Amino acid sequence: MSEVKVNPGDSFEVALKKFNRKVQQDGILSEARRRAHYESPQARRKRKAAAQRRKQRRTRQPA
Repeated sequence: MSEVKVNPGDSFEVALKKFNRKVQQDGILSEARRRAHYESPQARRKRKAAAQRRKQRRTRQPA
């Protein structure tokens, strides 16, 4: 559960911005989107393998 401490002088916009940043960092929305529909084990393996290939390709390219 994400928790955001709001200072007494902060406006609603500042508090909302802090909350949105915290939710984004914790990956809550992406997790909810991922769990919104059932993903078969085969599709999960395929997605993870594709992510691994992308990561490997990114690390191999010269800077």
